[in-house]
Amino acid sequence: MGTAAPVLQLVDLVTEIRGLRGLVRPVDGVSLEVRPGQVVGLVGESGSGKSMTAFSILRLFPTKAARVVAGEVRLRGANGAPRDLLRLGPEAMRSVRGGEVGMIFQDPASYLNPVLSVGRQLEQQLRAHGQGRDAAARIAQLLADVGLGAEVARRYPHELSGGQCQRVGIASALACQPALVVADEPTTALDVTIQAQVLRLMTRLQREQGVAMLLITHDLGVVAEVCDHVYVMYAGRIAEEAPVGDLFARPRHPYTQGLLAGVLDLITPKPIRVAIEGSVPDLARPPSGCRFHPRCPHAMAVCTSEVPPLLPRDPAGGVFAVAPEAGLGHSACWLHDEARHEGAAGLPHAPEEAP
Repeated sequence: MGTAAPVLQLVDLVTEIRGLRGLVRPVDGVSLEVRPGQVVGLVGESGSGKSMTAFSILRLFPTKAARVVAGEVRLRGANGAPRDLLRLGPEAMRSVRGGEVGMIFQDPASYLNPVLSVGRQLEQQLRAHGQGRDAAARIAQLLADVGLGAEVARRYPHELSGGQCQRVGIASALACQPALVVADEPTTALDVTIQAQVLRLMTRLQREQGVAMLLITHDLGVVAEVCDHVYVMYAGRIAEEAPVGDLFARPRHPYTQGLLAGVLDLITPKPIRVAIEGSVPDLARPPSGCRFHPRCPHAMAVCTSEVPPLLPRDPAGGVFAVAPEAGLGHSACWLHDEARHEGAAGLPHAPEEAP
């Protein structure tokens, strides 16, 4: 993923939710990196744990029953030294949220205060992070950057459309020149015609300002268009990660291949014809071993009993990861471990197009 030190690094992150159904771990040993200037995608089906991973970074959970119980969230500060955000107290975390790390939420109306004008909310944010000087001019510039007129500062959230609210959300996320922006399904709640506009705006500003971004999405089209690197998440764990072009050209994990079913390969114009039967498991009672094995067409005996490690992806596109090149990513699948493999040798990296 490059040589620059990561802006964000999650290390074996575990988040638990305790409820009436028992203990659930929607984030179970997740590790990932976001480097300066990168857009890193975190993709998977609904219920895979993507949004809970985002919430875990800033400890902004939708329920009080959720908490991070293990791992590290390392954020590199302005001095270049990483800090573990999980060790920070409430006051220190408040300075991180909206200051060093901006967040764009899924529902553009859920994070805006309905009784305060847009300008007042942006002003409060700037002042809270010691950037209140010339606030009016700064707010006008922020609104202009996201394609809104200065008069929007006087309006209230209920007077804005969904697309305008999300533009305000992008302005808020970038207001304090953060090193990192976490965007959680930022276009899902918008009309299709507005989604593309907001996505283009968001990525343009990201590139112009050089901010790193973790983009949570289920849309592989969005991943292909804007991401540099992608992590595929399934049932609370990372199934595969790679540079986006490599992942689309050679999806190694059967789950990744299934997600790409019917999507045109970016390198060779052939549809990948793999279907995923079944649904994401109940995380209160997750499957043993590889959590994808009940749905996997290539499941072996070892898959039902042992958790596969993230193994380097094979640069030659073969079955086994031998002498991997740096930066080609990893896949958590026993098919790629020759010592544990049981007769699936010769499995192609992706199914060929039917004649």
